[in-house]
Amino acid sequence: MDIKKHSGFVAIIGRPNVGKSTFLNRAVGQKIAIMSDKAQTTRNKIQGIYTTEAVQIVFIDTPGIHKPHSQLGDIMVKSALSTLNEVDAVLFMVNATQKRGRGDDFIIKRLKEVKKPIFLVINKIDQIHPDHLLEIVDDYRRELDFQEVYPISALQGNNCEELIGAVSSILPEGPQFYPEDQVTDHPERFIAGELIREKVLELTREEVPHSVAVIVERVKREDEEKVLVQATIIVERSSQKGILIGKGGKMLKTIGTKARKDIELLLGDKVYLELWVKVQSNWRDKKTDLKALGYRQDDY
Repeated sequence: MDIKKHSGFVAIIGRPNVGKSTFLNRAVGQKIAIMSDKAQTTRNKIQGIYTTEAVQIVFIDTPGIHKPHSQLGDIMVKSALSTLNEVDAVLFMVNATQKRGRGDDFIIKRLKEVKKPIFLVINKIDQIHPDHLLEIVDDYRRELDFQEVYPISALQGNNCEELIGAVSSILPEGPQFYPEDQVTDHPERFIAGELIREKVLELTREEVPHSVAVIVERVKREDEEKVLVQATIIVERSSQKGILIGKGGKMLKTIGTKARKDIELLLGDKVYLELWVKVQSNWRDKKTDLKALGYRQDDY
């Protein structure tokens, strides 16, 4: 007997650093979105694909909503908000350890205009006492009538399967958009660049904040056992270039070693990774630079 397939698109929206990327990676069972304890690490709408015999959910992990301070920031926020008009359901994710703030209120105001099911997802419940959960739920329920509320820990996996099951149950009957073994619609080149950027953010901390982009120039199979990946890290100032290269090239080597391991898992091959660092001053506020680096206002 044929099983009827249900499918649809689901947006994950929330303030920066609430755990959207962590949840997406857990849902698809593979690292496709970068994770960092720095806010605003997701810059593009990342699509992650969850497939079973009965359902296919295309999750869209949006950039965190924040007050933009540059043209790049403006593009990120418009990208996140535009997604709400294109999906079958919305996961509004909040951080259990933070009080509802202006950023959350801004999102709630937009969500009031959305006519699709909205799930409130309270993440990081492993970091709070269970007694505090009810007051968090009540606080948000006073602001918006949610389809359902799911307290989860994206990091530990608590309640994530139940949330996915609830989302699956409200999706319409429809086709399978992607092959069952595909976990993202982004090319491997894009994901490789994101994995390199994650290591830069992780290792340089506050020294090189958000003024970094990565362009993967080349992905080429050298032989049956090795893939060559060449990438350029773009920064805004010479001082940042110095930090990234490090004394005797030590920092760049460490970034490369850590990124290479993740890229090897992504590609399923041995990888030879070559990295360069280039200064491109104020690229975040230059339309031509943003376009060249893959951030296009017209897309949103």
